[in-house]
Amino acid sequence: MNSAPLDDAEVRQLVTEWYKDLDVHVPLVDLLPKVADDGLEMRFPEATLHSTAEFEYWYQGVIRIFFDEVHSVRDLTITIADDGSRADVKLVVYWEASRWNPPARNSERLLMDAYQTWVVQRSARSGLPVVKTYIVDELRPLAGSVAL
Repeated sequence: MNSAPLDDAEVRQLVTEWYKDLDVHVPLVDLLPKVADDGLEMRFPEATLHSTAEFEYWYQGVIRIFFDEVHSVRDLTITIADDGSRADVKLVVYWEASRWNPPARNSERLLMDAYQTWVVQRSARSGLPVVKTYIVDELRPLAGSVAL
C-alpha cells in the first residue's frame, strides 16, 4: 500500500477522474473508492452526507434526476500540507445538466459555475487519494439556465 505524501499530480488526477465519472454516471462501485471511508463530509445544496452509505443514496438519486451532464474544471488550486498528509483544494467547475421534473412537459437545462472546497487524503485501505471533505460553497447560475 502507498503511504507516500500526496502530490499535486495525483490530486489533479483525482479531480479530473471525479468529473469524468460524474459525466458518464459510472456505476457506484467505480466511484466509491474515491471517497473516504472514515470522516467523510459532503455538503451539497440539497444534503449533507457523512458516510459512504449516505453518499450511495445521494448518488443513486442524482443520476436519476440529471442527464446530459458536462463538468469542466475552470479553476483548480491545490495546496499540499507540509507533511503531505492532505491536500486542500479550491475549484470552480462549470456544470451543464438537463433535468426533468415530472409531470413537466419538457426538461430544463442548467448552466452553472460550482465553487467548491475539497480536502483530499490518502486512503489507509487502498493507498490512493480520496475525497474526505467536499463542500459546494456556491452555485452561480449562468445565462440561459433555470434556477435549481
